[in-house]
Amino acid sequence: MAADMKHLGKVVVLLGGTSAERPVSLKSGEAVLGALTRLGVDAHGFDPARQSLGDLAAGDFDRAFISLHGRFGEDGCMQGALELLQIPYTGSGVMASALAMDKWRTKLIWRAAGLPTAAWRILNANSDFAAVERELGLPIFVKPAREGSSIGMSKVKYAGELQAAYQAAAEHDPLVLAEQFIDGPEYTAAILGNTALPLIRLELPQATEFYDFEAKYIRNDTQYHCPSGLSDTQEAACQQLALEAFRVIGCRDWGRVDLMINRAGQPFLLEVNTSPGMTDHSLVPMAARAAGKDFDALCLEILELTLR
Repeated sequence: MAADMKHLGKVVVLLGGTSAERPVSLKSGEAVLGALTRLGVDAHGFDPARQSLGDLAAGDFDRAFISLHGRFGEDGCMQGALELLQIPYTGSGVMASALAMDKWRTKLIWRAAGLPTAAWRILNANSDFAAVERELGLPIFVKPAREGSSIGMSKVKYAGELQAAYQAAAEHDPLVLAEQFIDGPEYTAAILGNTALPLIRLELPQATEFYDFEAKYIRNDTQYHCPSGLSDTQEAACQQLALEAFRVIGCRDWGRVDLMINRAGQPFLLEVNTSPGMTDHSLVPMAARAAGKDFDALCLEILELTLR
């Protein structure tokens, strides 16, 4: 270990896991592991799908970099295990991780705090789908409330399609959210420490209905604009909104807040990611580069936040 990295001790990078986002997590974790190794950190990969918590406890690790996405990694489960093992870890704590993973309860908290988020309804097999279509208007986004990477998500454009969209989402989570469509571009605000990094505006390929799994991780024609194109005043307001949205959920250290801005210039919060992707397509490293931080420096800064 490099002499100037001894203060970090032995680091475990948690990657892979058992969620539907496993392939993305493997890429994120391998990228983080590579960065920390290049910097001289004594870093070791650990896949909870292949190794047990007993193995983790026996590893004598001083801190953990969580590169797990989705359930059992981003939802408070692994955070709780690390708390019991007394291993400091990156990102948000147990409660905030669990809340942020649940898009419905996140929206409940935001609404209670007076923060803007699109109207929604929770669906189940007995819902009056036609009534929900009339109430929210078309199109409607339908998504599993506790999945990430747009898995199970669809856009309902025509009357009578909501029930089929619900059934597709319910295959991934019995808790399904129908959300009012916001007509405008999507932005993302990366959070690092107490700062919101420069916003990124997403521009989707033609014929792509929304920022789906393929647009996020596979396609090379999704465009990311940073600077975002917003005025300085509007960007600063959105950054402040993202920080407030992050903090009211109880999040800490690093993450990402997604939002949309309608044609009238009104922002609407979408969701919080407490363990964002760190792949070559990922948004937090992109925003960090715009702020003058390369990937290795970003990984080190996130890890060093565990020293607090």
